[in-house]
Amino acid sequence: MEQYRRSVTIHGREITVSTGLLAQQAGGAVLVQAGETAVLVTATMSKSRREGIDFFPLLVDYEERQYAAGRFPGSYMRREGRAPERAILAARLIDRSLRPLFPDGFLNDVQIVTMVMALDESVPPETLALLGASLAVMLARIPFHGPVAAARVGLMGDEFIINPTYKEAADGDLDLIVAGTSRGVIMVECGANRLAEEDILEGIEYGMETVSMLLDFQRDFLKDLEVTTPEFVAATTDVALVDFIKAKAGEQVAQILGEFLPKGERDNKLDAIEAEVKALFSQLPAEDPLAVALKTSPVKYGDLFEELTKKLMREQIIRQGKRVDGRVMDEIRPISCAAGLLPRVHGTGLFTRGSTQVLSITTLGTAGDAQMMDDLNPDHEKRYLHHYNFPGFSTGEVKPLRGVSRREVGHGALAERALIPVLPSKEAFPYTIRVVSEVLSSNGSTSMGSVCGSTLSLMDAGVPIAEPISGVAMGLIKEGEEVRVLTDIQGIEDFLGDMDFKVAGSRDGITALQMDIKIEGITLAILETALSQAKVGRLFILEKMLATLDQPRTTVSPYAPRLLTIKVPVDMIGTVIGPGGKTIKRITEETGAKIDIEDDGTVTISAPQSEKANIALRMIEDLTRTIDVGGVYLGSVSRVISHLGAFVQILPGKEGMVHISQLADRHVRKVEEEVNVGDEIVVKVKQVDGKGRINLTRLGIHPGDAQIARR
Repeated sequence: MEQYRRSVTIHGREITVSTGLLAQQAGGAVLVQAGETAVLVTATMSKSRREGIDFFPLLVDYEERQYAAGRFPGSYMRREGRAPERAILAARLIDRSLRPLFPDGFLNDVQIVTMVMALDESVPPETLALLGASLAVMLARIPFHGPVAAARVGLMGDEFIINPTYKEAADGDLDLIVAGTSRGVIMVECGANRLAEEDILEGIEYGMETVSMLLDFQRDFLKDLEVTTPEFVAATTDVALVDFIKAKAGEQVAQILGEFLPKGERDNKLDAIEAEVKALFSQLPAEDPLAVALKTSPVKYGDLFEELTKKLMREQIIRQGKRVDGRVMDEIRPISCAAGLLPRVHGTGLFTRGSTQVLSITTLGTAGDAQMMDDLNPDHEKRYLHHYNFPGFSTGEVKPLRGVSRREVGHGALAERALIPVLPSKEAFPYTIRVVSEVLSSNGSTSMGSVCGSTLSLMDAGVPIAEPISGVAMGLIKEGEEVRVLTDIQGIEDFLGDMDFKVAGSRDGITALQMDIKIEGITLAILETALSQAKVGRLFILEKMLATLDQPRTTVSPYAPRLLTIKVPVDMIGTVIGPGGKTIKRITEETGAKIDIEDDGTVTISAPQSEKANIALRMIEDLTRTIDVGGVYLGSVSRVISHLGAFVQILPGKEGMVHISQLADRHVRKVEEEVNVGDEIVVKVKQVDGKGRINLTRLGIHPGDAQIARR
């Protein structure tokens, strides 16, 4: 293919897409450029479908290359390794936007590879990567119900802006990415500074206007190249086979779904029915049409039984207004909370909702414990870390622990985003904060359980958060024009439903959103209903949490380090450190304190006991205190020259001389008549000459000044 380029201008920024020059053996490849950011995206499909699976095998890789920003990787090997957290989140964003648009029954492996090849810090690459992924898939002629596009929306003051820079997104009150198709919104990822639901909806609507322009651009791009997306016709299942399973199991499944049983009991009964009906097939003669149909069916028996369960569950919700556990649409499962559960740790919060349970543990550390980020984002340090773990036992499964999955990274990041707006400033609370959410039992919405448990944990640790945060997951059942929005979805409603919409916030407003759907788009009206219903739900959950712990504890754990901060002049940093680090090492050895110094002169002192931290603080204050003419100091005689004077150390590293004529208000023949080495004396600074030499005197010191100096 010859190289082809096309550009579009979105809110003053030109976006150029080209194909035909790079990665010519990939199924489809595009280079997307805006400003000086360039992203290469490829899409490749396997030649045959993968057999024996019940999921679409889509793999999205988002690769950051440090050369894109003119940097070397920070690792020992000086080579990129496992994708950093932000790259994993970008890959998930692309995956969640594309996945619903591949046709049911399409099981060929598809891989999307995004490579950030050049980075302009004023042009974040994530939405460009999704634009490229959508085009690359269609250029590869992979069955796909696209195009899809995304827009990033910021809020500065009262004005929404499209494609904010990293700094604008961080400084503003909104960082929203909305993806959509011609059929509606398909994905939302959002962090907000406690904004009202109306503001969030307005931001989504504003972003969808840009999405619409990018969809038109893609259609024109493909039209110019005469590229069409092939139709995919899924293999059909024998109707007699489906009818047989429904006849033998439908009534029993409907009865179980209508008994409103606990998850474990319901699953066991459904498994038993599935096994019974499968046994009936094994009793049929091999030549029986039904036995042949089952053997040759493109859809496995387990999937057929699941489809039956899905259909009956959705019918029960649409027609009867009842969910599988008996709740109505906006009802929340029973909630219990606890704080201060574990000894020794700095803070704990336990949140249980139905059979979902999350234990969050807070650890407070020093400035040196902050995470240094080795990725392309211009922010290089992270002082709040939220980690989420999802072991197999939480769902009663056996699963090896082999590192953190992409899902765990994503859920931790969502909880982190929800809590950041209410965390204290570094100046008010200089600790580095880590929260680990351990999922102990899972039946839906563990990420929002993490938000709730972590709020309790932070307050238990004495972190002075501005407001407590709660969260709830919303679901959707859509059959034709019939729509039901569900509050606090459980696992089966997530798995067999159409939407997972997580909403977190305080009484004052929303702090985080994340929406994934399984259909090809939903309307703003549905989103408005979901947000309104979610507000009622999360405020209800918040009241349950506050009944356990209604405000942060006034002190941190006795096992947490004691932190003090001081700001020293930048030109005094070297004085605190000393030649070869000698001074700071001496302070550390004498006090047992840990000292971190930042480039702006902020010094953080941490020690197991407050007394040790205070001693280190005084030593640093003495080192950096300026010498004031007329100031009175309590010093120690360090040297004596009999007929000249005495040298007195008035501050660490600062020494002045008292001339023999200034030792007393009478004639002194020898210095030793008045002072000797090691004596502590009160002196006043008489002069600091042009060479920095300090002249001291013992004359003219008021008794009150002497008392202050001695203290």
